[in-house]
Amino acid sequence: MKKSLVFTLALVANLSFSQIYFEDNASLLGLGVSCGDTPIGNGITFYDYNNDGWDDITLPSQSGSPLRFFKNINGTFVEEILISPQITSQVKQVNWVDIDNDGDKDLYVTSNVSGNRLFVNNGSMSFQEVTSTCGLPTNNIFTYGASWGDYNNDGYLDVFLSNRDVTGVVPNYLYKNNGDGTFVNVSNLVGILEVSDLSFCSAFCDYDKDGWQDIYVSNDRVDNPNVLYKNNGDGTFTDVSVNTGTNLYIDAMSVTVDDYNNDGWLDIYVTNTPSGNVLLQNNNGEMFTNVASTAGVLFNSIGWGAVFLDAENDMDLDLYVSGEFNGSVPGFLSAAFYENNGSGYYSLPSNTGFMNDTRQSFSNAIGDVNNDGFPEIVVSNADNENIFVWSNQTVSTNNWLKVKLQGTVSNRDGIGSLIEISINGEKQYRYTLCGEGYLSQNSGTEIFGLADNTVVDYVKVTWLSGIIDVIDNVNANQVLEIIEGENQLSINENEQTTFSFNNPVSDELIIKSAQNIKCVTLYNALGQELMQYKALAREVRLNLSHLEKGCYFIKMVINDNLKSFKIIKS
Repeated sequence: MKKSLVFTLALVANLSFSQIYFEDNASLLGLGVSCGDTPIGNGITFYDYNNDGWDDITLPSQSGSPLRFFKNINGTFVEEILISPQITSQVKQVNWVDIDNDGDKDLYVTSNVSGNRLFVNNGSMSFQEVTSTCGLPTNNIFTYGASWGDYNNDGYLDVFLSNRDVTGVVPNYLYKNNGDGTFVNVSNLVGILEVSDLSFCSAFCDYDKDGWQDIYVSNDRVDNPNVLYKNNGDGTFTDVSVNTGTNLYIDAMSVTVDDYNNDGWLDIYVTNTPSGNVLLQNNNGEMFTNVASTAGVLFNSIGWGAVFLDAENDMDLDLYVSGEFNGSVPGFLSAAFYENNGSGYYSLPSNTGFMNDTRQSFSNAIGDVNNDGFPEIVVSNADNENIFVWSNQTVSTNNWLKVKLQGTVSNRDGIGSLIEISINGEKQYRYTLCGEGYLSQNSGTEIFGLADNTVVDYVKVTWLSGIIDVIDNVNANQVLEIIEGENQLSINENEQTTFSFNNPVSDELIIKSAQNIKCVTLYNALGQELMQYKALAREVRLNLSHLEKGCYFIKMVINDNLKSFKIIKS
C-alpha cells in the first residue's frame, strides 16, 4: 500500500510538473491597451525593434488612433513615441526589417486606407520617412500584408505586397530591393499574376529546398484560389499551385509556415471559415496534402491568425489559432490551443489556461517576454477590447535553445535561413521569416525546445547565400548568436556528402560526385549569379580562369538535394 501511494504521488507530481499553462498578464505587464475596432482586424508585431535582446510589441490601430510602440524593459513594457508626427491613420501590418543591412531595424507600415509608408532608421532609433523617394508605392493600393524575402539571392530583402482591392483592379506586387535604398516593381518581369485576388497575406518560403525562396499567397473568397509561386532561380516565378495541390478554393486568411512534423520540409497552415482550416503537409517538396482533419486542427469556426510554437519545450510544435467568434455562439470556437502529442497529431486539452479567451481576435504572434526560453503569445482583439498577452506559466524542467542569426553575405537578419538542430538523431527545424501569419511578425529569435536534454549535438544553418554553418555540442538554455560564415563546413565534411572538389582553384573547378550532378551555379561574395551549368553527369568542370582572385560560392543540385560550399580562386 505504501509503495502504491508513493508511486501515485510521484505520478501526480510529474503530471503537474509538466503542465502547460497560459495566463493573460497584459495589464500587469503594462499592456492593458486596445487596438480599437478595425474592420477585419489589425495585425500585431512581437519583435525586438531596438536590438537590446528583449522582444518589444508594436500595435497597429484604427483610424484616429496612433500606431503604438511598447519597449520591453526586463520583462515589462513602457510605451514610447518613435515616429513624429505620429501615424494616426488605420494601420494593418507593421514590419521591422533591415532594408539596407546596416544592423538597425527600419519600419514598414501597411494600410488599406491611406497607403503604405517606409521609415529608415538612421541609428539610435531615429526615423526618416522615405516612401516618396524609395520607389515603393505612395498611393493607397489597399495593402493588408507585407512579407519580406530575398527572391534573387543578392543579399537584400525584397517585399511582396498583398493587396485586397474589393473593386478588383489592383493586383499584388513584388518590389525588388536595389540595394541602394530604392525599390522597383518587378511583378510583370518575374511572373506575378496581374489579377486582383483579394489577397490578405503571403510568406516567402523555400518549399522545395532548392535554395531559392518561393512565395505562397492566401486569397479571400472561394473563387480566388491561393497561389504558390515557384522561384525558378533565374529571376522569374512560375505558378505551380495546381501541380502542388496548394490552389485552395476557400476563404483563406493566414499563411503560417513551419515544419509541424519535423521531417525537414516546410508545411503551411491556412485559416478559413467553418468549412475547416487547412494544414498543407509538404511531401518532399513536390506535392502538398491537406491533413488538417487527421491531424486534428480543423478549428471549424472562423479562423484568422495562427502560429506554431513549442509551448512546453518538449521538442514538438503546438498550434494556437485566433478566431472571429467571441464565445457567444455555441459550437464555434473563439480560439484554440492545440497540443502536439509528439507524432504530428493534435488534441484540444482543457487544462492549459487561456481563461476568458473569448474576444473577437484576428492576429497573433510569438516572442519571449521575460527571456526565460518559454514562448509567449500576444493577440490583437477587436471591439475595443484590450490585447491578450498570454504569459507562459508552464511549470517544467524542460530545456531550450534560442538561435539568433546575423547574415554577412546573405541579408543581415538571416531571413530565409533554415535552422536544423539534432539531439541523438532527433531533428527539429525552423525557417526564418519576416511578415507571416495574419498581418503579424514573430520574434527574430528562434526558440527550440530540448525536453530534458542538456546538450544539442549540432546546430546547422543553411543561409540563402548557400553558406552552411555548423556548431557542434551546444549547451542548453542559452541564446546562440550565429554569424554567417564563421562556422562553415570543412572540405572534408563536404567530401563525406558524396562529392569532392579542388580548393583553392587556379583555373578550373572540378567537381566529382557519386551521384549525378544536375545543376551547378556560381556566385560572387555579394550573392550575384555569375554562371550556371546544367548537366546530368558525375563530373563537372568549370573554367574560372577569367575570374578575379577571391571568395566564391557554389550551389549544386545532386539527386534533387541542394549542396552548397565555398571556394577560393587563387
